[in-house]
Amino acid sequence: MGPAYAIRPIYMAELLERGNTNVGCIPPENPMQAAAHADQKSIDMLEPQGLTSDVAAARLLADGPNALPASGSRGFWKRVWNILREPMLLLLVACDVIYLVLGDRQEAMLLMGGVVFILVLSFVQDHKTERALDALKDLSSPRSTVIRDANRLVVSSLEIVRGELVILSEGDRVPADGMVIGGAHLQIDESVLTGESVAVSKRCAISTDLDASTEPGGDNTPFVYSGTLVTSGTGMCRILATGAATKFGKIGTALFGIELKGTHLQLEVASLVRKVATVSVAICTIVGVTYGLLHGQWLKGILTGISLGMAMIPAEFPVVLTVFLAIGAWRLTKSRVLARRIPVIETLGSATVLCVDKTGTLTENRMKVIKALGTTRNDADAINAADVVRIAALASTPNPFDPMEKAIFAALAPETKLPPLASIIKTFAISPVLPAMTNIWDQDAGQLAACKGAPEAVLNLCNADAATRERVHTDVVALAARGLRVLGVARHHAPSLASAADQAEIKLDFVGLIGLADPIRTDVPPAIAECHRAGIRVVMITGDHPQTALAIAAQAGIRTDGGVTTGVMLAEMSDEALRSVVKQTDVYARITPEQKLLLVKAMIASGEIVGMTGDGVNDAPALKAAHIGIAMGERGTEVAREAASLILLGDRFASIVDAVRTGRRIYDHIQKAMAYIVAVHIPIAGMTLIPAIMGWPEALLPVHIVFLELVIDPACTIAFEAEPASDDIMQRKPRDPKAKMFTGRVFGIAMLQGAISLVMTLGVYMTALLGWRNAGDAIAISFATLVLSNLFLMFANRSWTQTFFATLGRPNPALWWISGGTLVGLGIVLYVPILRKLFHFAILHPIDIGLCLLAASIPALLLEVVKRFAPRVLQRV
Repeated sequence: MGPAYAIRPIYMAELLERGNTNVGCIPPENPMQAAAHADQKSIDMLEPQGLTSDVAAARLLADGPNALPASGSRGFWKRVWNILREPMLLLLVACDVIYLVLGDRQEAMLLMGGVVFILVLSFVQDHKTERALDALKDLSSPRSTVIRDANRLVVSSLEIVRGELVILSEGDRVPADGMVIGGAHLQIDESVLTGESVAVSKRCAISTDLDASTEPGGDNTPFVYSGTLVTSGTGMCRILATGAATKFGKIGTALFGIELKGTHLQLEVASLVRKVATVSVAICTIVGVTYGLLHGQWLKGILTGISLGMAMIPAEFPVVLTVFLAIGAWRLTKSRVLARRIPVIETLGSATVLCVDKTGTLTENRMKVIKALGTTRNDADAINAADVVRIAALASTPNPFDPMEKAIFAALAPETKLPPLASIIKTFAISPVLPAMTNIWDQDAGQLAACKGAPEAVLNLCNADAATRERVHTDVVALAARGLRVLGVARHHAPSLASAADQAEIKLDFVGLIGLADPIRTDVPPAIAECHRAGIRVVMITGDHPQTALAIAAQAGIRTDGGVTTGVMLAEMSDEALRSVVKQTDVYARITPEQKLLLVKAMIASGEIVGMTGDGVNDAPALKAAHIGIAMGERGTEVAREAASLILLGDRFASIVDAVRTGRRIYDHIQKAMAYIVAVHIPIAGMTLIPAIMGWPEALLPVHIVFLELVIDPACTIAFEAEPASDDIMQRKPRDPKAKMFTGRVFGIAMLQGAISLVMTLGVYMTALLGWRNAGDAIAISFATLVLSNLFLMFANRSWTQTFFATLGRPNPALWWISGGTLVGLGIVLYVPILRKLFHFAILHPIDIGLCLLAASIPALLLEVVKRFAPRVLQRV
């Protein structure tokens, strides 16, 4: 089993010194009550001392915790450096240095205060986001029972080390790879590694197993594997490998090396910022040099160039993208969805196909008896449904862990009384060779054999005649067509049955059928209907029988007109045929985990944007390959979670639909925020450039731009992000993921708003400067106009389909807080003497404020006119 198991001969030698190569194993043919009472005792008797606490601590220190390696969190200085690399902060720092060189300490201190404020705000937001995600990722660690210092201890599975002796019971997760050295009737579900849902039996190790090399999934082997589930029996194993050295861990560790590319929107924004920044730097350099040559004031020319750079570079673009997605991730947690890779939230808005498994996602992940039928050889032996359920319960494990047996006990009539456990005198366990189980009970009037299992197996045990077989087969097909899992039930009374060597020796009478199902979640049909309205196909991929898959799909509302495609059919298809099938078929049955990856790749190749759910280790490649990998949080493995982009903490399909809605909402609001950013930067850049070229007094200084940025940043992030989703957001078709957010139409609308705002601001500036006012008046009135224009544009761009007055009824407290704070801040810098002097303002009178309000409202009013009289222009955006 690889280098990690090199210690195996040493540990097995310790066992073999005891002179027993089948240490502690209880023969499976022992009576059930003996197993029930002796399992624990037998394990107690065979338990060695186990590791000492000191040895366990030393190995934990040497090998590390029993967990997969996780990507390290970013340190303090790395976060600070990432924030400082933003172009806006670099320009602010450059301006601050220049003001210090010029001896203007007041201006320098104000700018430095702006730098520190933005740095702290960005760091706190980044820190909160990472802490929230780390807390959500910290899913509770399972615990295990171990033997240390000859005592039983319950410890975190993270503390399990090599050589540990671990006790396994029904319902336990195996904490690490190991070898069974004792136990009884131990069966383990290894589907997380193999994809096969049928549990496999485990035996105790013998000397020939020392150098054996096995893989998960084999029946009657002594090896157990990390992450697998004990479905029945008890046992003890010695741990051979932990953490990344386990089978489970090796698959997970390999996933860390897969590089994740940025989403289309991330790449588009990054490209746009680079292009605009390059052009801005070139223009700033030209302006600075030209100013120095024309006026001979080189320091002032450099300062003007930097101010222009601050005005032109859209530093908010990446900030908007980061903040919207981070807050979107927080909003998803309210729907119990954890975004492990935040950028994928944006991809949700373009999803065209959602591939889901059946159990636990579409269904409740609990079995329930839906139908019981009495089928007897003659009318004299007529038996009702309640009797069939009672006999099935007698054929089950008392206090069961198996979901089907739990469902049978839950379906018993309230007045039903079962005999005590001690009445069981013999049990024939289910096996891969004979999928049926029989309990023999001691009763006052003799002994009763109760049997349940696969209908064909039970019929064979009953030696049923052709007529009975045909009648039962008809009933089985009818129940299976309803999506039910069917069990046959049989019984036999006799004075003595304990001498039977196997189930075939008992002359059983077939008494009926039980149909069980995992009920559809009540929220699934409406959620799937909403997906269909949104243009999203829902595809079910399951390992169940084709008829069961079709029945469940029909109940859930998944389209079945394309029929069902099985794993066998997929294996025989060419790549071209498969790409054709995935466009038409929405139900796939008898699919292996490897074929899930095949289906995902085929859908992607046919142009679909694919979301994929999964829970097992073997699902990890498909989750990684999908555009949106979605792991189950409750029943999913850590490897599946590591491969996925989203984790459903509640395993609910409706949560995926909530996530899609959130993704579409985020994209809508990002587009509006970006348009707003372009619109407000045009007048800022124009009011910086035009006075410099014309030789007029500077209309905007760096300190003014800092103030404007403190308005723009929360406006374009918090205010737009807090907008409610449009009413029709889930009635639209998925957007083309290759379509650019910044189309010519979007830019045109944004630039038109910005150009009108520039004209109005420049108009009031020139009126004041060239008319009856001085430079201080001109600077103050143009600055106030810019600030008010920002607020008007923020309100106007809340919706491109609804008018200003219609949007007033939509709740957005953040918008009003930002607006109120901006107006208060504007009042303070205009009328507090020390700040007015620092900003180089003159006092504005009521008539001046009126002029500012009129000029600032014009761009927003024109947008409202377009909404009213030419709505199609905006609706196509």
